[in-house]
Amino acid sequence: MNKNLFYILMVLAMIFWGASWISTKVLTNYINEYELVFLRMGICFITMFPIIYFYKLSFKLDIKSFFLILIASLILTSYSISMFIGLKHGSGGFGGAFVTTLIPINTFILVAILNKKTISLKHSFALILGAFGVLNMLNIWNFDLSEIFSKDTLYFLLASILWPILTIITAKATKINAFVFTFYTYIISSFVLFVFFVDTSIFEKVANLDFIFWFNLFVITILSTTFATSIYFIGASKLGAKEVSSFVFFVPASALIIGAIFLDEEITSNTIIGTIFTIIAIYILNNLNLFKLFKK
Repeated sequence: MNKNLFYILMVLAMIFWGASWISTKVLTNYINEYELVFLRMGICFITMFPIIYFYKLSFKLDIKSFFLILIASLILTSYSISMFIGLKHGSGGFGGAFVTTLIPINTFILVAILNKKTISLKHSFALILGAFGVLNMLNIWNFDLSEIFSKDTLYFLLASILWPILTIITAKATKINAFVFTFYTYIISSFVLFVFFVDTSIFEKVANLDFIFWFNLFVITILSTTFATSIYFIGASKLGAKEVSSFVFFVPASALIIGAIFLDEEITSNTIIGTIFTIIAIYILNNLNLFKLFKK
């Protein structure tokens, strides 16, 4: 594939990741968190199967990978539910910008702690910048505790911690392809949700919902997960993980812009300033090869 064309596909993939936050916000008006996560994961593992078959990826599991998949399934489900509840009470654009910029920073901190790495002066400066950005996004300067520790903020914060843990666990599964690993987590998560939390009437319920519901479900499954995740993993293998990770900077911006266009969400100056500072922090932190640390 032409490299320039692949760059375009990578940008589209990141835009779809940003759009998924806005679409999930819309879907909170139709179904509850368990139903949405079940549908999302169920549709995703069905649509991912042809891709795994086409690329002839192995479905084989060793014991270690199996237990990591079980843990990852629990964390992925918890992350998805936290994301849903946060969006139900908060802004899609803010959630998309806040969580996606905080995830790399939290990942760096967790990896450094787990590997007992000393944080250099440069990376300390980046973390301070990131903290300043996050505080701006939370509008902490108004000193309104009810706003700073609102329900949506707390769930977004939880989501930004759960995803790095999921990333580290996935990276520990060295004997299985990351795409296949994700495929298995979707199967297990959707099965557990269906057995314990979702009524069988869900299928009849969604069959009668309108075009807006199905369009947004299409965005968070086919576009933002099956397509975007596939492009990301293929990009990591063709371009390298470090180069591909730089495209993630498009996610918070696209979430804010799409939220403003389609949901009339306000983009505050604090959110813009905070996002810029956290992106700069992520750029500095990316100079450290986290992927090597994951494997240790």
